[in-house]
Amino acid sequence: MSLDDLNREQKRRLRRMGALDEKGAPTRTPRTQPAQHKHERVSPPQYLREVRDEMRKVAWPKRPEIVRYSMIVIVTVIVYTAIVGGFDFLFAFFAGWMYE
Repeated sequence: MSLDDLNREQKRRLRRMGALDEKGAPTRTPRTQPAQHKHERVSPPQYLREVRDEMRKVAWPKRPEIVRYSMIVIVTVIVYTAIVGGFDFLFAFFAGWMYE
């Protein structure tokens, strides 16, 4: 892939990142070391507070939505169970007929 294959927006983005100079030629930037993440341990009460705060931000579904989705799942399971059971019955019938 050459620079001619890139559109203006891609070239501008590369220029902002420092991968292209002002003339549009590729530049080599020194490779930076990945940031070493310090895993700060938090106390259990602090962890539970943060979990509670995040759970408050969740958009929980309303009751009618839960009922509707549950009905869809139940009907789908019944239909697929009937299909698999029907095939099982047919295969067992034909297998019994062939081996008698």
